[in-house]
Amino acid sequence: MTWANDITSPRPRRVHRPMAWYYDIRKRAEGDSNYNYSRINNFLNNQMVKDALRVSDRPFSLSSSIVYEAMKGDIMRNYDVKISALLDDGIKVLIYVGDYYLLCNHLENSEWVLNMKWYAKEEFGKAPSLPYFVDNEEVGLLRSYGPLSFLRVYNAGHMVSMDQQKVALHMIRNWMQGELN
Repeated sequence: MTWANDITSPRPRRVHRPMAWYYDIRKRAEGDSNYNYSRINNFLNNQMVKDALRVSDRPFSLSSSIVYEAMKGDIMRNYDVKISALLDDGIKVLIYVGDYYLLCNHLENSEWVLNMKWYAKEEFGKAPSLPYFVDNEEVGLLRSYGPLSFLRVYNAGHMVSMDQQKVALHMIRNWMQGELN
């Protein structure tokens, strides 16, 4: 709800306007999610996939109160120290964010990564942010130094893998093969 003034009204009146969805500011909030997870559900509930993953016959569910209760203590924690330890051990870390994700937006994530204390903080901060291309199309902005890469993905919200499927696949493949830079 927002307040609006009207020339004929002596005081402001409440006007209902749909809020921007914090997972993707291009969309309006509509229920719990604007993403369609049916393909993920179908895939993870496929018996061949369950057998390959060696999981029980319990149906896959995107949300679980049991999992939430077990992990809620991890929400909104500062993991700088743990990520710094990974970097200090030379373990590659990729942090990526869609540029339309409001809740954990690219500006705040970039600031967090730039200010994180690790052995190459200064060098990472001096590294340029360069255009990231997929099939000769600029799809993001990448900063990398040593084992750390930060990628802002254009035209994506919270679910980069749904909003920019081709970009997400390219990004993960290249990162895993050490060719993201």
